[in-house]
Amino acid sequence: MYILTNKNNKVLYTGLTDNLCRRVLEHILKINEGFTKRYNVDKLLYFEEFGSSDEAMKREKQIKAGSREKKIKLINQTNPGWHNLFHEICSEHEENEIVK
Repeated sequence: MYILTNKNNKVLYTGLTDNLCRRVLEHILKINEGFTKRYNVDKLLYFEEFGSSDEAMKREKQIKAGSREKKIKLINQTNPGWHNLFHEICSEHEENEIVK
């Protein structure tokens, strides 16, 4: 489960994936049509890992149902500077493998 924003930190997007590095890179490269492409949402602010897809889906629904303020509070707890976490968690090797 992850939360992305755009360069101006105006939009928050909550998503779910089984491969965070691959999925965020897809957002960065604008591979898929939709909300994140339209609003240039590609900055990884927050993520959680789970042991099962059911747990992850439950948490994603919980986050999506919450207010923007709750999402901001959640992000600020672990990433108060709203830094892009993508390069911290995804190595250059992984990025190159994903692009191939």
